[in-house]
Amino acid sequence: MPDPEAPSRGATDLDRENRILERRLRRLEANVQRMEEFQDSNSTLLSSLLKDLEAERARSQRLLLNVLPQRIIDRLNAGETLIADRHEEATVLFSDFVGFTSIAARLPPSVLVEELNALFRAFDAICDANGVEKIKTVGDAYLAVGGLDGSAVDGAVAIADTALRMLEAVDRRTGTAADWRIRIGINHGPIVAGVVGVSKFAYDVWGDTVNVASRLESTSEPGRIHASMELADRLEDRFEFEPRGEVDLKGKGARPTCFLTGRRGGA
Repeated sequence: MPDPEAPSRGATDLDRENRILERRLRRLEANVQRMEEFQDSNSTLLSSLLKDLEAERARSQRLLLNVLPQRIIDRLNAGETLIADRHEEATVLFSDFVGFTSIAARLPPSVLVEELNALFRAFDAICDANGVEKIKTVGDAYLAVGGLDGSAVDGAVAIADTALRMLEAVDRRTGTAADWRIRIGINHGPIVAGVVGVSKFAYDVWGDTVNVASRLESTSEPGRIHASMELADRLEDRFEFEPRGEVDLKGKGARPTCFLTGRRGGA
């Protein structure tokens, strides 16, 4: 006779199925938890990668801005492959340091580079403040242009002010490792500007206006800003000029020139 207190076969089977179901449920819950942890891990990893990518993009942008103006970068990003523009009215500044060869021979390389870096950083800051486009440095020479944004008058005024402030920056370097003196030449007229090169591309300017500015610099005097009469005529209401008479500019013949000596009272 069966024991009335013994569990029925149906109850035993049901209990076994419940235990199996519970085990499966625990495994499912564990798998879901692992998936959530994996998802969180992936989300953290993705966030970190995006942050690194953004930092690298910002670093690349800063490096690119050391080579190209922002408006040129924008045009390249938009798909332009050949950038060559003619500017009918631009103002060009050339400068170099007097006696640089002998200074370079006398100073230790590290000191020479440190001194040049301090001077060029000061010039860069002046250009940035005045909205002037620094084009490049070659050795001790510094080339900058105003008016590339389309404002010829503002560009000429900015270059004149930049030249005066560069003289002031050099004068403040008295008592350093070298007796720094600078010559500057400034000129106004049409130029061509564009990007050249592929692996080491550069933004540069060309034309007779650039060549004359270079000649004005080379025939200037230490601590003075040698200007073309064309530029002086444009700026005589804002700046003071001292006539120099005719100067023989190599390859250009004799031309009347003047020295930029300062700002007028209201400038």
